Amino acid sequence: MGRVTVRRPVLRIAANGKRTRPDTLAAEEPLEIRVNGKPLSVTMRTPGHDVELAHGFLLTEGVITDREQLATARYCDSPGPDGRNTYNVLDIALAPGVPMPDASVERNFYTTSSCGVCGKAALDSVKLRTQHSPASDPLSIDAETLIGLPDALRAAQRVFDSTGGLHAAGLFDSRGELLVAREDVGRHNAVDKVMGWALMERRVPLTGCVLMVSGRASFELVQKAAMAGVPMLSAVSAPSSLAADLAEEQGMTLIGFLRGSSMNVYTGQERVASVESA
Repeated sequence: MGRVTVRRPVLRIAANGKRTRPDTLAAEEPLEIRVNGKPLSVTMRTPGHDVELAHGFLLTEGVITDREQLATARYCDSPGPDGRNTYNVLDIALAPGVPMPDASVERNFYTTSSCGVCGKAALDSVKLRTQHSPASDPLSIDAETLIGLPDALRAAQRVFDSTGGLHAAGLFDSRGELLVAREDVGRHNAVDKVMGWALMERRVPLTGCVLMVSGRASFELVQKAAMAGVPMLSAVSAPSSLAADLAEEQGMTLIGFLRGSSMNVYTGQERVASVESA
């Protein structure tokens, strides 16, 4: 398994002078995901929880809808310059009878850590249809509970403490209890790792859950949440206009700027118990 962090010397310049010292960086390495031996995508990610990442990617791309559609996951031999396996190629075998992904899922180029939809074969394929619609989810959660989610997620970011360079995603229940948290250099990878965990734990669809992310709420993250049946997505930063449009279309609650004691509820405000309709 690749390293999660890397140490390297840096020149530190400050008001009291300059000196060379070691610094800790978040590792970023490519992961090639194969399905039944066929290359499907390459994403730049922080090593760790790779099987979850691949499972979550296949779920949120609409290749699979439940755990039983997957058979095995194994690392392939991918030697580095020193001849050792880099563990950067993962092959997922689908269960018998499960169709292979269509061409719209394939990436024409690699997926960067900042963009999970770069290189789509066709723009129309970005807007996927979920089989786990969150529209009828009866989730209701107090604003006071939501206010505590960013701190709870931040407390789970162990690698961020040493690097300051990772995104995070956390899955919470309606009481604000953290179910799982994952970190990655890519915000979409962090979400895929969480979704993959849920799939492997047979929790999909994620009824009654809140997905909390450490950055902004993009169209892509709303899509991934909808594909897993998540009724509420909250973020510490802003959503995009397309993210809000998609959340409304999917019947999801979208919350942005969840900081301190305030938040903006962009869609689905009926699920936030203390927010009254205007």
